[in-house]
Amino acid sequence: MLGKQGHVARSNMDASFPEPSLYTIKAVAILDNDGERIIAKYFDDTFPTPKEQRAFEKNLFNKTHRANAEIIMLEGITCVYRSNVDLFFYVMGSSNENELILASVLNCLYDSVSQMLRKNVEKRALMDNLDGVFLAVDEIVDGGIILEADPNAVVQRVALRTEDVPLTEQTVAQVLQSAKEQIKWSLLK
Repeated sequence: MLGKQGHVARSNMDASFPEPSLYTIKAVAILDNDGERIIAKYFDDTFPTPKEQRAFEKNLFNKTHRANAEIIMLEGITCVYRSNVDLFFYVMGSSNENELILASVLNCLYDSVSQMLRKNVEKRALMDNLDGVFLAVDEIVDGGIILEADPNAVVQRVALRTEDVPLTEQTVAQVLQSAKEQIKWSLLK
């Protein structure tokens, strides 16, 4: 429909939709089977203090730990989630966010962690590889913007980043593993 100036007039329906934005993810969290935070990364000021974040996580866990669903709307936040053994994975977006986009981020996170832990997705294995899981979250989402949705690419990038860590910043386990590999290669020569 053309207006007086020859421009297309916006209908009332168009005004109700928010402007498209790259900032689709509000938070990513991994909780244990008691609802305690293992990893949580918030990308906006919806919950500005750690106390508010933990209260929201506790409420979210209480609503989802016995549910069979994969999505919940809580306090104006759309949350998609998945559980496995003793871990709960959550990806959160705004109330008008596309659930399929949130689900693709959740699946990428879960599948990346699963590959990194060699299909042993449980709390103990995750805690042993926490640095890699943090890197995976950073590779998938940065500042609320989705960077990657392919778990294979995420795992490959995380593997590259952990290999390039200087010796002074490596954990004892990484140093021992590196020493074992060097000894193995020297014996094979």
